[in-house]
Amino acid sequence: MRAWVLLSAVLWYLTGAGWQRSSERTGKGLIYGKPGHPVKIYVKLHHSSPILACMDFKRAKKETVDPTYSWIGPNEKPLTENNQINITKTGKLKMEDFQEALSGLYTCTLSYKTVKAETQEETVVKQRYDFMIFAYREPDYSYQMAVRFTTKSCEGRYNDLLFRVLKKILDNLISDLSCHVVEPSYKCHFVKIPKHGLVHELFIAFQVNPFAPGWKGACNDSADCEDITNHNILQARDRIEEFFRSQAYIYYHDFNKTIPAMHFVDHSFQVVRMDSCRPGFGKNEGLHSNCASCCVVCSPGTFSPDVDVTCQSCVSIRVYGAKSCT
Repeated sequence: MRAWVLLSAVLWYLTGAGWQRSSERTGKGLIYGKPGHPVKIYVKLHHSSPILACMDFKRAKKETVDPTYSWIGPNEKPLTENNQINITKTGKLKMEDFQEALSGLYTCTLSYKTVKAETQEETVVKQRYDFMIFAYREPDYSYQMAVRFTTKSCEGRYNDLLFRVLKKILDNLISDLSCHVVEPSYKCHFVKIPKHGLVHELFIAFQVNPFAPGWKGACNDSADCEDITNHNILQARDRIEEFFRSQAYIYYHDFNKTIPAMHFVDHSFQVVRMDSCRPGFGKNEGLHSNCASCCVVCSPGTFSPDVDVTCQSCVSIRVYGAKSCT
């Protein structure tokens, strides 16, 4: 039985008839340095970095004689190639399966010669380029929702019964997406309606998130499970929105002028997205204005122990992605 039909039947059973109410994230291209200015780069966790060129765009357009390249990593030691780090003969750096610990300052020094045509005199020129690279991940989405239902009275058991039935219906509607309703609550208020006087209405609020018991089973061993959970929660949001649209339709089209005293208040559905970050990550629009909507790895001196959206201060921390202050 469709969810809106089931709820309609419950409302009729409960009350009978009543009155009617009419945030510089880069792709995988080539990133040049800027002399004297660190270039900030954001790399999605477990993805490949863009290719970093050990020169600036202006120099790349010119002939460069006897160039040599030297890369220094966040640990202030020369970078060497491994299964994650690739450095080409022309000084281009690319990293695979980027992780929190790879975040930090990368410095490249380009050395080359200038040769005077008349005398063949050689001069060695050195130029340093800094790249600040941060791991990031997408925030986890959840939705805060609110709806209103009319009721005959703020007293009695029917209000609580409606509340529990509605939660059960919504949970069933989105259970295959590993989503569920959490923190549900309601209050009954008197509302002055033009041409109708005072009426009783239930103000119902709840949150929907993609972390129902067993949610990790939907990840299919994916390292970036937030891509899957965010896709699921968007579908859950759409289903719930359609459910309440159906409520309005059935009352104002199928019931004609006689509808249950307990019914959904048309246009009362409201939804707001709420973001959270995994431990070790947080948002900082001031520090990461080019990736303001991202959950960026917590820098040294900060940590995030839970799913908050900010990294907290802790002066003893010397690593990226700290989850505790130790």
